[in-house]
Amino acid sequence: MDATTLKPRALKPGDTIAVVSPASPLVEDKTVFIRELLEAEGYRVTFAKHCFDADEYLAGTDQDRATDLMGAFLDPQVDAVLCSRGGYGCARLIPFLDFEAIVATRKLFVGFSDITTLHLALNNRGLPTLHAPMALTLHYPREEWVYTSFKKALRGEDPLVPEAPRAQTLVGGAAEGMLVGGCLILMTDSIGTANPLDADGKLLLIEDVDENPHRVDAMFTHLLNSGIAQKAAGFVIGEMTRSDERRDEGIGGKPWREIVRDRIAPLGKPAVIDFPFGHCKNMLSLPLGIRARLDADAGVLTYLESACE
Repeated sequence: MDATTLKPRALKPGDTIAVVSPASPLVEDKTVFIRELLEAEGYRVTFAKHCFDADEYLAGTDQDRATDLMGAFLDPQVDAVLCSRGGYGCARLIPFLDFEAIVATRKLFVGFSDITTLHLALNNRGLPTLHAPMALTLHYPREEWVYTSFKKALRGEDPLVPEAPRAQTLVGGAAEGMLVGGCLILMTDSIGTANPLDADGKLLLIEDVDENPHRVDAMFTHLLNSGIAQKAAGFVIGEMTRSDERRDEGIGGKPWREIVRDRIAPLGKPAVIDFPFGHCKNMLSLPLGIRARLDADAGVLTYLESACE
């Protein structure tokens, strides 16, 4: 299928956004801000039947979470699907999801962190998605440009706002390719599954949170040992949030930026680090599954096409 025919529709005032919880649970109070923000933009906001269910670290049963997700995509009254939070649980939904039916709806799908599992599956099938803040993310105050980027992305506009900080050069040069990726641990978990990370000729986004430095090393090493990293055209690396604080005193460690340099720089591919996305304090909203250009010398990413119709 031609990916250009599968782009989701940009949102406009009056459209309905369904909030779902495909991973870990979230209390309703922490969705107040994002509901008010979206309604102020003219959108209608609905919450899936099991959105606020909780079963320990999961937002209810696998079947209920999958039913909510499929239902939101297949409901003709819903125009976009927004995840309430990440955490853990999306991989458990794979057996219950009809990805071809989801892709055919051409609806905008929004989230990050554990949602990376679903981004990979949908991007592999030609549907661009949106790596962006969720209800839990925006429950906490962010810089104004974070909201600007988010709102522009929903409207199908360029979300790479000039107020966002530039990334730092890890390896100079420039590269073009489809932008894919997300949370490092979910990308490594996908290897060997029916919905694996495909970085061949693409710009690979990488970030993570709350991983010990030696685990950051292990996951980057796995991307190398699997041969996946070598196939990427370039690397857009964010932050390994709170990794340095989680140093394992039993085996020691070193700063995560040094680990990334050690693992990625020898490939000689254009690469930047500290690109503002993901679990860092302030983050851009980034369409995935469309072509972009990385100028690693300038620390700038530029989209070469729109994510939406």
